[in-house]
Amino acid sequence: MKSLIELYKNDTESVYHTWFLHSNDRLKAFRTIRKGLGKVINEIEEDIFGNDFKGSSLEIVVTAISEQKQIFEGAAHAFYWKPKLRIPDIYENNHNKKAFGRFLKACLEAASPEKVIEEIQSLDSLKIKGLGPAVANILYFLHPTMFPPFNTAIVNGFNLLYKQKLKLGSWEAYLLMREKMLKENDQFRSMLSKDLGALAGLLFEIGSTRMIIEENALEFLYKESEKIEKAKTRRQKEVKEDEIEENTHSEMQYHLARLGKSLGYKVWIARNDHKREWNGQKLGEYSIKNLNVFYFSPAVADTIALIDVLWLDQEEKVIAGFEVEKSTSIYSGILRLSDLSLSLQGVTCQFYLVAPEKREKEIKAQLLRPSIRSLDSQSISYLLFHDLRCDCDAMCKFGNDVSILNKISKTV
Repeated sequence: MKSLIELYKNDTESVYHTWFLHSNDRLKAFRTIRKGLGKVINEIEEDIFGNDFKGSSLEIVVTAISEQKQIFEGAAHAFYWKPKLRIPDIYENNHNKKAFGRFLKACLEAASPEKVIEEIQSLDSLKIKGLGPAVANILYFLHPTMFPPFNTAIVNGFNLLYKQKLKLGSWEAYLLMREKMLKENDQFRSMLSKDLGALAGLLFEIGSTRMIIEENALEFLYKESEKIEKAKTRRQKEVKEDEIEENTHSEMQYHLARLGKSLGYKVWIARNDHKREWNGQKLGEYSIKNLNVFYFSPAVADTIALIDVLWLDQEEKVIAGFEVEKSTSIYSGILRLSDLSLSLQGVTCQFYLVAPEKREKEIKAQLLRPSIRSLDSQSISYLLFHDLRCDCDAMCKFGNDVSILNKISKTV
């Protein structure tokens, strides 16, 4: 097992590096999903949840999960409403919907794994058609040290590595897999992580036959020989696209940081991005070293520290906040800015989403959602990549304060 873990960790294209270790989006997703689940639960309790997955608050939560790429790709499929099959039966069956809401609320508030397991067994006893352990992907983002994610590739990897025959659609199988994973993770904790996502990623690599071991070699050669190059090419393309996306993200942070400093503000770059580079310079060189947010609660302070760029006055009070959203959830960016806005009661600030031109319609649609418009927070404007890139130098030269952004920002 040690050699497998070393092989997994040394592969720079494995999900250990591309998702678990170096993905800032993974960290942001935890907050988005927890807050989004609160909305799902409230809507179910108030009988306003609706009868379809599309457009629902649950879609926002599950989309935030599936956007984690690779290991969670397809996580939303299990929740799509399939009218002909009447599955998953939590949209039109009010009794099942309420039970699902109670389950989510109990798991969200649970302080021990025993409580969550009790809720799983209670939900499973209802035999709600089409509602299986795909829900475990939500549990992972609530309790990452207690419950692993669950999908076909992870189960296949588990069965191959441990010579088991667990089934994908069974909660009993999921709990058996979890127990074994907890023991293995405890044994190899120093090589992996307290977070079960690291071990789940290893099983995913084996189950998707990207990592070849003795147990899956013959099956791979027999069934997958023609797919190996396609899978390799696809993964290389994904890694390349991720690299391009990160570079563009860093470029926008660079422009915003440079502009903020030229206007006389102090600048904060998201704490996980200080080592990123653009134009031969580390972003951290433009940022203050520590963000003084002692007047916020720890949870809010952690969220604010992950906002992509903040402009602050000389007393380090927030003047403007920016979230760069190239391909990740627009909703999660709005949520973080709204959290900041609500935490700064009585302080006038400017908040901006920064996104490529192709996402302008999506931004407008999100900002027009009734749930967003009803938030008791300051309004959010948006900036397009092209405008910021082209006009940054001119704004640095002629701008006096944050109002210079009025020339290129847009509102809904």
